[in-house]
Amino acid sequence: MARRRTLLLALAVALPVASVAMPSLSWRATTMGTDYSVTIAGVAPNVRLETELRAAVEQRLEEINRQMSHYRPDSELSRFNRSVQTTPVKVSPKLAHVTRRALELARDSDGAFDPTLEPLLRLWGFGSETNIVGVPTDEQIAVALRQCGARHLRVTAADELQKDIPGLQFNLSAIAKGYAADEVARLLCGLGYSNLLVAVSGEMVALGRNPQGRPWQVGIEQPRYTRWRNLQLCAVVPLSGRAISTSGDSHQFFRDETGRIRGHILDPRTGRPVEHRLASVTVVAPDALTADGAATTLFVLGVERGLHWLEERPTLGALFIVRESDGSFRLIPSPRFPSYAQHSPARKTD
Repeated sequence: MARRRTLLLALAVALPVASVAMPSLSWRATTMGTDYSVTIAGVAPNVRLETELRAAVEQRLEEINRQMSHYRPDSELSRFNRSVQTTPVKVSPKLAHVTRRALELARDSDGAFDPTLEPLLRLWGFGSETNIVGVPTDEQIAVALRQCGARHLRVTAADELQKDIPGLQFNLSAIAKGYAADEVARLLCGLGYSNLLVAVSGEMVALGRNPQGRPWQVGIEQPRYTRWRNLQLCAVVPLSGRAISTSGDSHQFFRDETGRIRGHILDPRTGRPVEHRLASVTVVAPDALTADGAATTLFVLGVERGLHWLEERPTLGALFIVRESDGSFRLIPSPRFPSYAQHSPARKTD
């Protein structure tokens, strides 16, 4: 994992919005390029305890980065991506597990989610090895598409990765941050803490109660298509025993020569940025890995197809934020999205 492209992107999904009324231990830090934060309710601030917990959490995050980072050249994933061999490669059980989940989501979404788009992301200027921004030609997109496709990647029962085209590269950035949040929460629960809020690069896990003894209050940011922005919330969701994640196009994008917004989330079937009026999707799920991947999937599917996809997934709820033609935003919750408090009607700030 790596730091997001803008400093404010860690604020894009959710923030605790309640004031502290009883003791809590919390910290925010950066480890291996990833912003994360932890709040444990009912635990008094303690320098020694915080130091011990931070060390344990950062050790776990470092392990995940060694396995799944597509920025670190020494990670398991990067070594596999550099290889042109099509024979199976043994990897850690955790990398195999997360890759399996990514490929399951690719199948379940009929290709709306695809972890093998690294050549296309680089082509559009959103990849790990380039900052080029511009609109590629149709021929360039076609060439890159031939190097992509989740169908060309498999995980064996022996925890081996195998590609069937030498140039295939994959990227778990749309699912690994959620997995990292789950792992941090699991670690802290194993140490005896049950009231906590964990965020890793914006993917959040909320367990138990907040310092006021109520469900954690999670804010959803209003999409804003400017490089510099002040945080404004459009909704607040109470959350306990669940995870939450948001995908949208307002934090990694550029405008082409016509002024059209070109976001970093690509449609795997076209090789181009998603083109619709959906600004963001927030997903609530049993775990952050699921919420993380589902948010990206739903952003690609759009509102109508996304709501249909959710009908057969009773553990998921989503809140779609749609750009209207007059510059305002409309909030569309799925039937299973938790009740939320909507802030005053929001307008775009182009």
